[in-house]
Amino acid sequence: MQIRLIAADPESQPTNSPTLYKTDRGSWIVQGWVVTDPGVLAQMGIPEGEACVEIPDRMIPFFAEGD
Repeated sequence: MQIRLIAADPESQPTNSPTLYKTDRGSWIVQGWVVTDPGVLAQMGIPEGEACVEIPDRMIPFFAEGD
């Protein structure tokens, strides 16, 4: 898989995370804050082998830049 950096959050210093990447497989990789709240995870029903991360609203416009 090849990945291409789309956007790093300029308001998050010093690491610029969350970060959005576009893959050559027609998918996205989102680097963000790990969701650890048991109540939230229970509501989502995350299956084995999957995870979720949280990103701020300000990152959503960057998804359109990836196409």
